[in-house]
Amino acid sequence: MGWQFPRQYRLLTAKDFNRVFQHATKQGDRHLTLLACANSQRYARLGMAISKRQLKRAVDRNRIKRLIRESFRKRQVQLRGLDIVVLVRHGIVKLDNETVFCALDKHWDRVSKKCANLLSS
Repeated sequence: MGWQFPRQYRLLTAKDFNRVFQHATKQGDRHLTLLACANSQRYARLGMAISKRQLKRAVDRNRIKRLIRESFRKRQVQLRGLDIVVLVRHGIVKLDNETVFCALDKHWDRVSKKCANLLSS
C-alpha cells in the first residue's frame, strides 16, 4: 500500500454516500460517528462528511481529514469490502492527534467486527 489515497478508495458520488447512509451499520462516540456497509469490491472505500458547521476553521477540517485518511490507510486491509463514511462533531478539535488515532482505531475494529457478523449471518 502506497502513501497515496487514490480515487478508487474514496466514496465520490452522492449515490455512494446515500447508499451508505441508507444501509449503514453505525458506530460512534461523542466526537466521531462511522457509518459502514458492505460493497461489491475487494477493497474498502472511505468518505468523509466534515462540515463548516461542525469545524469552523479550514485548518481544523484539514487536520482531521488527514488523520482520518492516514488511519484508514493503515487499516485498509482489515476493512476490505466496506464502504465507510466518517462524520465528526465540533469537540474533536480539542483532541490531540494521538487521541484521534486511538479513537479511530477503536472504531475501525468495532465496525469491522459488526460488519463481519452481519455478512456471516
